[in-house]
Amino acid sequence: MIKHLAKVGSLFSRPGRGVYHDVKARLPYYVSDWTDGLNYRVVPATVFMYFANLLPTIAFAQDLFDRTDNAYGVNEVLLGSAMGGIVFGLFAGQPLCVVGVTGPIAIFNYTVYEIMTPRGTPYFPFMAWVCLWSMVMHIIIALFNWVNLMRYVTRYACDIFGFFICFVYIQKGIQLLTRQFDHGTTDEGYLSVVVALCVMIFGMLWQLIGQHSHLFWGPIRTFFADYGTPLTVVFFSGFVHFGHRLGSTTLQNLPTGGAFTPTTTMGGREHGWFIHFWEISVADVFLAIPFAILLTVLFYFDHNVSSLICQGSEFPLKKPASFHWDFLLLGITTGVAGILGIPPPNGLIPQAPLHTMSLCVTKTRVVGPPDHPIVEKYVDSVVEQRVSNFAQGLLILGTMSGPLLTVLGLVPQGVLAGQFWIMGITGLMGNAITSNLRFIFTEKKFYSPRDPLQKVQKWWLYLYVLLELIAFGAEFGITQTVAAVGFPGVLMASLLIGWLMPFFFPKSDIEILDGPQADEFILKNLSFDDNDNNGKHNSDENTVRPTSSIESYRSAEEGLRRRHSKSFE
Repeated sequence: MIKHLAKVGSLFSRPGRGVYHDVKARLPYYVSDWTDGLNYRVVPATVFMYFANLLPTIAFAQDLFDRTDNAYGVNEVLLGSAMGGIVFGLFAGQPLCVVGVTGPIAIFNYTVYEIMTPRGTPYFPFMAWVCLWSMVMHIIIALFNWVNLMRYVTRYACDIFGFFICFVYIQKGIQLLTRQFDHGTTDEGYLSVVVALCVMIFGMLWQLIGQHSHLFWGPIRTFFADYGTPLTVVFFSGFVHFGHRLGSTTLQNLPTGGAFTPTTTMGGREHGWFIHFWEISVADVFLAIPFAILLTVLFYFDHNVSSLICQGSEFPLKKPASFHWDFLLLGITTGVAGILGIPPPNGLIPQAPLHTMSLCVTKTRVVGPPDHPIVEKYVDSVVEQRVSNFAQGLLILGTMSGPLLTVLGLVPQGVLAGQFWIMGITGLMGNAITSNLRFIFTEKKFYSPRDPLQKVQKWWLYLYVLLELIAFGAEFGITQTVAAVGFPGVLMASLLIGWLMPFFFPKSDIEILDGPQADEFILKNLSFDDNDNNGKHNSDENTVRPTSSIESYRSAEEGLRRRHSKSFE
């Protein structure tokens, strides 16, 4: 690693190299990105991602609505997610990475509001400058190839961040339900809890039947896996209205505004969707720079990690990656979001890897000795295209129309809470930290003979898991305070710990516990050496992407269990 870092100084002499190689590698595949979308897997993937993006988006809209005195509402958050889907569906180098409004950016936005509003600073012009400064920083980072440092992001940091996101979803679900008791009757609060539990139970049931059982006929299991959770949300959204049998007990719904209109005209939004960002003091313009640095650090980690995970080694991708160009594109959308007065979108976890997983074509194979054969699922291929990302962005934009906003306003908040629990719990079930904890507390005689964790010395396994939990606690803890604006600093600290681990852990142990999030095929464009990008890109369909025995285990068994079980965010 030190040898590669020593080359950082030479980056200034080759600005734009990474962006050039990204565009050069991906451009020949642009037409096939659309023609390959003529595949059945794209249909359930689009429906799946529409709900997976929409429901958290409107729940975060509720959070922002409450925490910013109605400055942000449903339309602002919908427009942010729609812009991310449409722009990245059309122009991104890696369209598998789903972009939208995330939990961390919602926390960032309302924390800035709580800090700046008491000073009398107009919020939307100030946020516009935060986003514009951040756009400049994004472009500089992309042009000077600093995204290359993501090559050294390991599973340690990615798994901790995913673990944190899962807990945020569980927490948001609980917060939604506690509000029902605060703003309604006890009966309404308990009914919301019942609805949330029903959504969670049935949503997870269809996933288990469709993905992890041999019940029913194969196409029926596929239907449950593809459409079970969205249909559960639709059913229980209408359930509370069936026959008016609930009498006087009503559930709180999501507050919505007019079609394609901003939620408020306050805080510097007197001119509709266009923020007059020049109507602010010079001092506040420069005061926005520290916040822009924090936003850039957050997006540098969050978006690029999302891109890495959705191109993980368990997915047999054949088209090249794109990091520098996509980060430059993210900077442009961040600046546009500031001018429009909407939350800036970025890569979503776990929606991005779930998007890839929903596009996987799985098959079965027999492994093990002849006397004890084991039938296991494996990912044979991935439908790599940009139709599903673009289409779900258009669908979210269409949701801002009057009729669909009316329907959206009928969705009980208890349904959103249940959906959050599905995302959080299934995500935890598939996270590597949970897998490590499960291994530690499993009776030894029930260990899988193929699990590489058996080769790790117990002391180092315990220390590794302890460091994971400490880092998670730091990330989760800081977001519960006004210091949440410093959350990106904690993310960078987790990266530093991951980089230092090989110097302290035995090599044989750390190679099992940690390692690159993606394989060399994906990391090829994250290189400090021009020679690594010369010649034909290793993307030929006949190319064999080698994996170690450890990665083979993770890809075939643990990879499916860890990623596939994250069946809905």
